[in-house]
Amino acid sequence: MSQQMTIRLPGGKKVHADYDGFEIRTDQSVKSGGEASDPQPFDLFLASLGTCAGHYVNTFCEKRNIPVDGIRLTQSWSRDEKKKLAGIRIEIEVPAGFPEKYHSALVRAAGQCSVKRVLESPPVIDTVVKVNG
Repeated sequence: MSQQMTIRLPGGKKVHADYDGFEIRTDQSVKSGGEASDPQPFDLFLASLGTCAGHYVNTFCEKRNIPVDGIRLTQSWSRDEKKKLAGIRIEIEVPAGFPEKYHSALVRAAGQCSVKRVLESPPVIDTVVKVNG
């Protein structure tokens, strides 16, 4: 099954994607020549990982009628000397009284994140030039 999104270059350092009725807007930092009007693409990549894990944690709790009040995920990352992403850590913070028997299950639930799974087994990315007209 193939899906598609359209990427537009509206000017400056902005790049927007149209997908499924949504406009996903990005810009670059002022330091990189942009206006910092929207998140940078890499920020959205990191956010997609954290929010995906959060979705699976939320679903886990919903299925067990566990309130999600007081649950939050904190994601941090490190870079190597070449500024390449070296590691990502996701901490699932639960309130006092959260059933301890579910701690490891929460970690497994977050691990079901499809973004994480793509990183573990990356797809082939094929970039080509197509001439219109």
